[in-house]
Amino acid sequence: MNRASLRRERLRSHRLTARAASVVEAARHMLAVQSQDFTAGRWALAARTRGTVALETVDRAFDRGDLVRAWTMRGTLHTIPARDLGWVLSVTGARQLAAAATRHRDLGIDDELLRRAARIIDPVLRDGGCSRAEAFARWSDAGIDPRDQRGVHLLGALAMRGEICQGPVVPATTSAGITREQRFVATEAWIRDSVRPDDPLAELFVRYVDGHGPVRVEDFAWWSGLTLGASREAVARAGARVVEVEEGTYAAVAPPRRSPGAPRVQVLGAFDEYYISYADRTLVCPPEGLAAVGPGKNGMVRPVVVVDGEVVGVWRLPPASGRGGGEAVVELFAAGERPALDPEIDEQVRAALARHAAFLGAAA
Repeated sequence: MNRASLRRERLRSHRLTARAASVVEAARHMLAVQSQDFTAGRWALAARTRGTVALETVDRAFDRGDLVRAWTMRGTLHTIPARDLGWVLSVTGARQLAAAATRHRDLGIDDELLRRAARIIDPVLRDGGCSRAEAFARWSDAGIDPRDQRGVHLLGALAMRGEICQGPVVPATTSAGITREQRFVATEAWIRDSVRPDDPLAELFVRYVDGHGPVRVEDFAWWSGLTLGASREAVARAGARVVEVEEGTYAAVAPPRRSPGAPRVQVLGAFDEYYISYADRTLVCPPEGLAAVGPGKNGMVRPVVVVDGEVVGVWRLPPASGRGGGEAVVELFAAGERPALDPEIDEQVRAALARHAAFLGAAA
C-alpha cells in the first residue's frame, strides 16, 4: 500500500471518514482514547460521531456509566468504555505500576499506604464519588500528605490496580464554563457490566488494529506500553482476527464502511489518537511539522488540521474563550513556502471548526 492509501485506511479505522452512530459506539470502536486533556478527549469522540454532537452528549455517557476515564496505559489518562476497563488493566496495569515503582518509592507509596488511602476514601467513592481535591483533603485530615504529587500518584496507582476510576462529570459553575473535572468512584460499585475476553492480550491488539490500523507491531508496543516481546506475542495470538496487508503491517478484517460524502478535512484536538498513537508519526505528519505539533518540552501535543489524512498545520482557540467564544487561529506548516489551501479545502476547514464550535456551544 502506498502512503496515501495507508492514510485513507487509517481515517476509516479512526472513524473520521466512517463516523459512528453514537459517542458510545465511537468509544467502543476506539477502545481507549487519550484524554489527559479532558475537553480534547471528549471532542475526539464527538469528531468520530455523526452529526453535530454537543459536549453535554459526551458528558451524559460518563454520567450514565457507559464511559469512564482512567490510567489505562503508559501512565496516561484515557477514556474507555466502562465494560472494557477491567480486562484492559489486566494486561497493562502491572506494567504501568512497575514503570512508576521508583517514583512511588521516592514518595513513600507502598502497598500498605495504598490500602490505607483506599480505606479512607472508599465510603465517599461509593456514595456519589469525590473530586481530586476532596480526596486530597480526606487524606490530609488522616495524616497522608498529598503534596509533592503524592496525591496524584496515589490516585493513579489505585486506578492502575483497577480499584478506582473517574466517572460522573462535575457540572460547570457557570453556563459559559467548560468543566474539566470528574468524580472518582469505586470501579466495583460504579461499573455495572464488565466483559472478559478469552485472551485479553490478543484482544488488546485486535481492538487496537480495529481502531487504528493499518499498524505495525512497534506502533502497538508504543500505544499499549507493552514490551516488543509481549507485543509480538499479541500479534501471534491474534492470528486470523487481523489481516497482514503487507509484511509486518496489520489491518482490520472488516473495517467500517466509509461514510458517503466524508469530509476531506478534520480538525482534531490535543493528543488525538490519529497522531499520537503510533511509534512513527511521519506517515500522517511531514517531518518538518513534528516539532510544531509535539510533544514538545512541556509534553503538550497540539490540536491539528488534517487534509486527506495528512497533518498540514495546527490550530488553537484564544485563551479563556469559553463555550465556543473566540475565533480559532489556524497555523499552516511552512506558511511562507506551502501554497495557500484551495478554496474548497479552506471552506471545509471553516466547516470543521464550526462543528467544533457547535460541540462547545450547542445546547444539551
